[in-house]
Amino acid sequence: MDLHLTDKVALITGGSRGIGRAIALGLADEGVRVAICARGEDALRATEADLRARGVDALAVVADVTRGEDVERAVGETVARFSALHILVNNAGGSTRDDTDDAWDAAYQMNVLAAARATRAAVPHLRAAAGGSIVHIASIYGRESGGPMPYNAMKAATISHAKAMALALAPDIRVNAVAPGSTAFPGGSWGRRLEEDPEGMRRFVEQNIPMGRFATPEEIANVVVFLCSDRAGWVTGACINVDGGQSRSNI
Repeated sequence: MDLHLTDKVALITGGSRGIGRAIALGLADEGVRVAICARGEDALRATEADLRARGVDALAVVADVTRGEDVERAVGETVARFSALHILVNNAGGSTRDDTDDAWDAAYQMNVLAAARATRAAVPHLRAAAGGSIVHIASIYGRESGGPMPYNAMKAATISHAKAMALALAPDIRVNAVAPGSTAFPGGSWGRRLEEDPEGMRRFVEQNIPMGRFATPEEIANVVVFLCSDRAGWVTGACINVDGGQSRSNI
């Protein structure tokens, strides 16, 4: 299926590793010119090289999404380089298990405010490009209980923000959320747990994931790439689970 994405321009926050990296590579495989931002320069440069190996132009921007000026700079450098912006994927996020004011504030900054800032900065450019698509990467633990308390609350807020923005920006710009289930990759939290406690992780999968294994980042990315395309032109305000049956909610 031709997704009609050739020569579009995308910015992915947290795009140097894991799900963000897989989304960047998936879009590149569809001919999208890709900008990625993250804090770690070494991983950014490695992913930038992988993107260019796909035959597309790529840009890596060192940026901390908890800093408003960095978010605006990442959007600005993307548009300056490619003269347009059609797609924004708000992938950066995270949390800790601490129940402190600092932990709650950090979770808010990384997940909700980062996505709100990037969306605000991107919207004028998406409109100038005659519309576009925004995707927030949330979690099944934003749709139902689970995970650390700050993470659960902030991913729920991320989904709510996507819905509100979808209504505010229609019909010109589509906004959706994707809610991954447990996804394993080297260096990620589930990847580390698999190395540290393989038997415990085997039991976790057996008890929690009907498909019998963790997701790969590429399986999440495939859904995101579709949502970014014109083939999903009637999908906005949705939150789509990609979880192997892990979640329990009916909605």
